[in-house]
Amino acid sequence: MEQRLSLVTLGVSDLARARAFYEALGWTTGAAPADDVVFFQAGGMIVALWGRDQLAEDSGVTDSGGWGGVTLAYNTRSQQEVDDVIAQAEAAGATIPRHGAETFWGGYSGVFIDPDGHPWEVAHNPHWTVADDGSVTL
Repeated sequence: MEQRLSLVTLGVSDLARARAFYEALGWTTGAAPADDVVFFQAGGMIVALWGRDQLAEDSGVTDSGGWGGVTLAYNTRSQQEVDDVIAQAEAAGATIPRHGAETFWGGYSGVFIDPDGHPWEVAHNPHWTVADDGSVTL
């Protein structure tokens, strides 16, 4: 297996609400309004939204309804961009458990939680490079 990730699917309780949230962040999709899965091209990978029940069944797991132990991340090119993204997410309806602040590892980050409880860290790591296409290099 190659060391890469192709797709992340987020299980959502209300597909229309979740789609509207990500579109309010500026994400675009080619999915039709009636589609039961919504795909977003996210740099070199894809993020999908799908009904939580359908995702659990397809994955062969029992959904306990709690946090799954995974946090998504969005790396920025500056500390100001962290604050801008957190503000944009809040305006789109996200909960903000942690606004942008300096971190113990020498960076700057904050966290927003989407309407289905998926946490996103928004971080500026001065030791990583974010290319023009959004790809990140260690």
